[in-house]
Amino acid sequence: MDRAGAGGAPDKRTLYELLWGTPSPPRRGPRPTLTLTAIARAGIAIADADGLDGLTMQRVAESLDVTKMALYRYVPGKAELVALMIETAVGEPPAPPEGAGWRDQLDDWARQLFDRFRRHPWALAATVGARVMGPNELGWLDRALAALTGTGLNGGEMLDVAVLLLGHARNLAQQVAAMDTGTPEQALESGLAALLRGQEERFPALIAAVGSAAAHAAQDQALDFGLARILDGVDLLIRTRHP
Repeated sequence: MDRAGAGGAPDKRTLYELLWGTPSPPRRGPRPTLTLTAIARAGIAIADADGLDGLTMQRVAESLDVTKMALYRYVPGKAELVALMIETAVGEPPAPPEGAGWRDQLDDWARQLFDRFRRHPWALAATVGARVMGPNELGWLDRALAALTGTGLNGGEMLDVAVLLLGHARNLAQQVAAMDTGTPEQALESGLAALLRGQEERFPALIAAVGSAAAHAAQDQALDFGLARILDGVDLLIRTRHP
């Protein structure tokens, strides 16, 4: 059993040291040969393939050709390993599009986050609840707030906008991760087609909407549609501050 599983919640001080680049080097044993980045990437490869349930310190150690006890010299347990993996998988926030206004910056920000979660679906479950975040994660939040600076929104409103966009990106990434193939819209359409067959009189509005969406090629636009509507609302709020 990994130490995190036997010892409970990870120590916050240890997490801070690991994530913020101030870990104490091992005092005993052979000279360190691994880096925290290499360990995190090994864990990411396993979690990408088999999820967090398939991630163990033993598997990570084997992939790095070291013993599990040797791995513990760098990372105390699975919880700390997952925190390092999140920081590495999210990475530093990319620079905003050159010359973009606040709206295009936030649109790009949300799409980039969606892509991160889509490529690493295990991170959806790992980034829920109160926890110690690393500089990369905080850098993403800082970029979103920087885009809204000067719009007239107060700090609380800017944070709420970031949370709203993050929630939309996470929700769609979670739906995509739950499907073997296709998109949330495709899954919904295929499932509805079977359910609605012969039910035209009972669900006329639903059947009409599904048919209209197909006729207008309006499927597979949940990410685009949601981002546009959220940002429309933010734009309206900003305009009330600058009539």
